[in-house]
Amino acid sequence: QVQLVESGGGSVQAGGSLRLSCAASGYYDSTYSMGWFRQAPGNDREGVAVINSNGWASYADSVKGRFTISRDNAKNTLYLQMNSLKLEDTAKYYCAATSGDVCSRYRGYFAYWGQGTQVTVSS
Repeated sequence: QVQLVESGGGSVQAGGSLRLSCAASGYYDSTYSMGWFRQAPGNDREGVAVINSNGWASYADSVKGRFTISRDNAKNTLYLQMNSLKLEDTAKYYCAATSGDVCSRYRGYFAYWGQGTQVTVSS
């Protein structure tokens, strides 16, 4: 099993920044692909950004140029730097991981999920 614990969520005004972190433990290693997903009330869970073991990343169009996904394999930690936050970024953000090389933001490819951290952007 792989355990994922997110942190760093909170409330911020539009235009502000937040950095989310996800600490991985258990049967996890640096070859895993990881990603950030989000879900707002009434919406499906959508892929925000994913990164594979080689550092290749994919972003949703809605966050390109504003969000940056990165990973520190020495610390088994995934990050999401979110800048220029908009009201529509308000959601619960989930960290996900899966073994192998995944280059897709399709949620079905990810086997392990954290409990999520809330991000609220206000005007």
